[in-house]
Amino acid sequence: MPLVFVVAEVAEVGWAGLRELVFRSRVAELLGNTARLAGGAVLLCAVLGVGAAWLVERSALPGRRVWHVLLVAPLAVPAFVNSYAWISVLPGLDAYGGALLVVTLSYFPFVYLPAVAAFRGLDPALEDTARGLGLSGWAVFRRVQLPQLRVAVLGGGLLVALHVLAEFGALQMLRYPTFTTAIYDQYRATFNGPGATALAGVLLLLCLGLLLAELRLRGRRGYARTGAGVARAGRPVRLGALAVPALLGLGGLVALSLAVPLGSLALWMLRGSSTALDRAALLEATGTTLGLAAVAAVVTTAMALPTGWLAVRARGRVATLLERSTYLGSSVPAIVIALALVTVSLEVTPWAYQTVPVLLAAYAILFLPRAIVTVRAAVEQAPRVYDDVAASLGSSAADRLRRVTLPLLAPGLGAGAALVFLAVVTELTATLLLAPIGTTTLASAFWSASSALEYGAAAPYAVVMVLLSAPATVLLSRDARRGLTT
Repeated sequence: MPLVFVVAEVAEVGWAGLRELVFRSRVAELLGNTARLAGGAVLLCAVLGVGAAWLVERSALPGRRVWHVLLVAPLAVPAFVNSYAWISVLPGLDAYGGALLVVTLSYFPFVYLPAVAAFRGLDPALEDTARGLGLSGWAVFRRVQLPQLRVAVLGGGLLVALHVLAEFGALQMLRYPTFTTAIYDQYRATFNGPGATALAGVLLLLCLGLLLAELRLRGRRGYARTGAGVARAGRPVRLGALAVPALLGLGGLVALSLAVPLGSLALWMLRGSSTALDRAALLEATGTTLGLAAVAAVVTTAMALPTGWLAVRARGRVATLLERSTYLGSSVPAIVIALALVTVSLEVTPWAYQTVPVLLAAYAILFLPRAIVTVRAAVEQAPRVYDDVAASLGSSAADRLRRVTLPLLAPGLGAGAALVFLAVVTELTATLLLAPIGTTTLASAFWSASSALEYGAAAPYAVVMVLLSAPATVLLSRDARRGLTT
């Protein structure tokens, strides 16, 4: 639906208007800024995510359980809160370096989480064989482990790139111009829907290029263990003299991604001139946010299950088109999705305008890829033979789903639901435009107060957002704790 909306609006602009809007030096500059930021963020997130995942899953690093929780926790801090925290510490941090720092610290868990899951599912016998053939530890990682991480790393990197393409709040605060901020500025200045949507069409082309590149690099190979043998846990690698630098590196990453934003929030609450707390408003916003996030997580994960299953077990053009279409829809800036839903609801179902189902539809469009990435990774490593054996024993399709499939996919489903929950708790743009009249979430309340320079009053809403996200963070790390030892 958002894609049809974009195409219809672009057609209304016409070729002459489209050429005037798109083919100009300012658009080239914005495209350069966006591509440079997305490329840098994907590269840094891949290095940080894979490196941290290896230390947590495959090394004998002390306190791996704690490190895992701390490395997932940055997902609980909205990117726009992170950006303001850094601006309050370093007021001049508004160039490319500042934008790259903020988006990297906000999004590296998108690579870390699937990389951890992939490391946990690798067969250590392959690594032992490689070491027996004389390969060094680095050679084993490069030639044995890294190729098997390809699906996880490419999926996480794709999520990072798509989020950078559509990011608005953090980059607007950092005054770093990208295509998305330009679209929002045009909507705000003139409410010129067709013109701004024409610019959004270029973002769709960028997203399509990313999807095709990721699909090409991923390939069609399978990664599940199907041979004979008994699966076992790999032996942790002793770091020796590298233990201290590894601890310092992880500590620095956690400090930059957590200590700075949380410390800034503490300063807002202690030193802000507008710290008077409206408890009733805070409780109402908290309840609304919790309800919307829980329902959206269940609905979106349920929608991701058949898509992720078909993408692995029924490979083909139709299944690939279904999976790719979810990324295309979520790549559209949230403001364009919101306006598309407003237009459709007014013209087709006016009774649904400004209702919760329309808002949930926007959440599903925006965050479905987060659930699909984790569900697909779980399906990739769930051997098909289990389902075949159950079928040969006379088990029905519904019974196999309940007794075989869902238990195998439970960690992936839980991780996907947690990612969606975290995203909804901190979502801003679509909520501002689509929430029913009188509905206020924590993110919208924070944005309203901070936009009015009432940073002390905004701090409690940000603190509650972080606290609400804690259970989801625990869920994301629970499965890892079962296989980790300190």
